[in-house]
Amino acid sequence: MPATKMILKCGECNRENYYVSKNRQNNPDKLKLKKYCKFCRKHIMHEETRLKK
Repeated sequence: MPATKMILKCGECNRENYYVSKNRQNNPDKLKLKKYCKFCRKHIMHEETRLKK
């Protein structure tokens, strides 16, 4: 199964900041990473959302 493209969305301001790819077969759960949000200017938990077409 090929890797699918995802967007990481800020948990505080709900802006889409990062584009990532992941293999759903190896990682079936939603991806949650603590990343820097340039709009909030701090490190916040970002959660996976689907790529809009």
